[in-house]
Amino acid sequence: MDDRAGRSGGGVADAEGANVQHRLSTEGADHLLIAGVNDSHLLELARVCGCRVVMRDDHLLLSGAVTDVERVVPVAQHMIDLARSGAPFTLNDISRFAEQVPGSDGALKMGDGVRIAVPGGKKVITAKTEGQGEYLDAIEANDVVVGIGPAGTGKTYLAVAAAVDALFKKRVKRIILARPAVEAGENLGFLPGDLQEKVDPYLRPLYDALEDMMGVERMRRALETRAIEIAPLAYMRGRTLHDAFVILDEAQNATVLQMKMFLTRLGLNSKAVITGDKTQIDLPRRDDSGLIDVERVLKGIEGIAFVYMRPADVVRHRLVKEIIRAYAAANGEADEEAAAASEGSAVAVK
Repeated sequence: MDDRAGRSGGGVADAEGANVQHRLSTEGADHLLIAGVNDSHLLELARVCGCRVVMRDDHLLLSGAVTDVERVVPVAQHMIDLARSGAPFTLNDISRFAEQVPGSDGALKMGDGVRIAVPGGKKVITAKTEGQGEYLDAIEANDVVVGIGPAGTGKTYLAVAAAVDALFKKRVKRIILARPAVEAGENLGFLPGDLQEKVDPYLRPLYDALEDMMGVERMRRALETRAIEIAPLAYMRGRTLHDAFVILDEAQNATVLQMKMFLTRLGLNSKAVITGDKTQIDLPRRDDSGLIDVERVLKGIEGIAFVYMRPADVVRHRLVKEIIRAYAAANGEADEEAAAASEGSAVAVK
């Protein structure tokens, strides 16, 4: 195989000025996935870590200043591990990997323990950040999980993935996805159409997540047979949900009474995931949010976990986390990342 190399600034680099060299085995890994199209992954890895990266036969050669090589080794090893498992990653993911702090064993902490193979086997969903890994671990280990964090951290997407996985492994008989009918600054009553036509656009993000994992036809059949149900939170009143994986999305806009109503719907062999962002409450009074209230009320109950995501867990465009921090600073709020760290990244409440 021809040498493929890159360094900060892109292009082919020479070894002039390199202080150390480190060799990582890529045997058994998908070399195209490691290198990327036109070696884009190698070039990005070299750019973010500031050293030379070369793929040669079954090895990845890393060379440069000692501190740069020490920084790039765990990132490169994580890319190789993902390529061995067939899990895809993007240029943005590589930048994100470089921001992670290696653990005591020198490896990146991404929560690789939970892997979700979507129906059809064409896609494997794994955690892309440490916070996401803790979130998936908490969902697997607890009956009720409350995921709190900024937009773009994958709270809803990963919860839907876990629900689809549970359904197709027959751990549950149905998935129920709910949202409180409060739209940012708008009133659903002014939208055209009947009730279903009014709420469908608001529930669209849930449909999008399902479609991405299941495909249009498989999702349509599941909706027709009611194996999957998507509805406003108000539709949950008076029901008992047995053998179900229930997700309450945008929970910051559920009132205290609605949150209590939702949690008391759980029946036998059911699991609930509650997701929300405390910085995007659309209720008239912030203190009316059931998401804020549930933190106070439910801590101390065995089987319930609270997971706090940070701006570092944002997996959308790289600017999203900077936008989140900028708004926090402009509003005189404490850094969400520091606040989350002080509370504990993932707390399994005993």
